[in-house]
Amino acid sequence: MRISIVVASRHGSTREIADVVADELEAGAHEVTVHDAPTASILDLDDADAILLGSAVYHGRWLMSATVFTADLSRRIEGRPVWLFSSGPVGDPAKPDPTTVDVTDQVEQTGAIEHRVFAGRLVKDDLRITERAMTLALRAPEGDYRDWDEIKDWARSVSRHLASVGGAA
Repeated sequence: MRISIVVASRHGSTREIADVVADELEAGAHEVTVHDAPTASILDLDDADAILLGSAVYHGRWLMSATVFTADLSRRIEGRPVWLFSSGPVGDPAKPDPTTVDVTDQVEQTGAIEHRVFAGRLVKDDLRITERAMTLALRAPEGDYRDWDEIKDWARSVSRHLASVGGAA
């Protein structure tokens, strides 16, 4: 199957997750393209059999580019399966609580099969001054909290689901 992943990433961490997901899907004999939400066009997804949408999360919400792209895409889903993923919570607990990310609109707009929240990465040197001030105020711990095994397992579950309903590429 042809799968398009559209990702919004402010500092590259969520894009890295999308790339790992793409690698796992390709290992499952799917043809995968990754697009960056700020520059992607909904026309880029016309030939996709399935769509994955992902975004970094700030203050419990997706980045604006992902939110706008999802709203635009909602008119062109046409029964294709959609999965959502979010990245951003850092620190304890190691496993993020999915209720801390509000994707209610995105789920309604796409009819998403699933929304998965992955822990994120925080490197203070990568942040803008306002972001640094916020992380200081929130006492957000610096580090890479992404669980690559969990991310790969999730990608493989998406691949298996697609293989069961429509076969591989």
